[in-house]
Amino acid sequence: MASVIQPLGTKVEHAKSSLLKRDHPVIISFSGIDGAGKSTQIAKLLNCLQDAGLAVRQLTFWDDVVVLSRFRADVSHKFLQGEGGVGTPEKPVNRKDKNVRAWYLTLPRCVLHFLDSVSLRQKLSRARASAADVIICDRYIFDQLATLPLERPWARAYARLLLKVAPIPDVSYLLDVDPEIARARKPEYPLDFMHQYRASYLRLRDIGGMALIAPMSQAEVHEAIAAQLETSTGLRLPRTGV
Repeated sequence: MASVIQPLGTKVEHAKSSLLKRDHPVIISFSGIDGAGKSTQIAKLLNCLQDAGLAVRQLTFWDDVVVLSRFRADVSHKFLQGEGGVGTPEKPVNRKDKNVRAWYLTLPRCVLHFLDSVSLRQKLSRARASAADVIICDRYIFDQLATLPLERPWARAYARLLLKVAPIPDVSYLLDVDPEIARARKPEYPLDFMHQYRASYLRLRDIGGMALIAPMSQAEVHEAIAAQLETSTGLRLPRTGV
């Protein structure tokens, strides 16, 4: 049966009405291995929310939250001799940063991730005071913690500690994807690391209560995101159809 397309004014009032009882913006985060489709789904959700008349603010974790981001990038390029930029199928890059898990890098990472958690708390506190109805975070502290050796008990305990420092989003999405498919989209890291990286995210799912979105088509992933958003926050996005 064909669904009914609601007038835009009706959509706006319907979406806003689900936020009237909230005294702070809805906070949404997207996480997952490189090539999982986060940017695509963030853009889809952002457009949908804005079309519904909601004020949306986006925070990009590396640009807006991470402490000493430029220094950390320089260390990766100069000390670890990794390539910069974003890998594409036509132009792969050989990055050396989070995939290098030597002991002498793990300790400073733990310190920096703690500082990132504090910074995230401060940034979100300011964002909550803005006029935004929804705050979308492109990556989150989960993505920093996924670089730690979470197969070890001490690393999982440290992750739990930092998740008490950082604010917990109203809904935190973990976009899952086959590492081989992800690497084909963004060839930047060795495949064995991509499998290890995915395993870390799945461990974080249990630790941080993330909403796992299984690999599907872009349209199906968007529908799953919308359904989880309604379940977690009561915010129902308008549906359109033919």
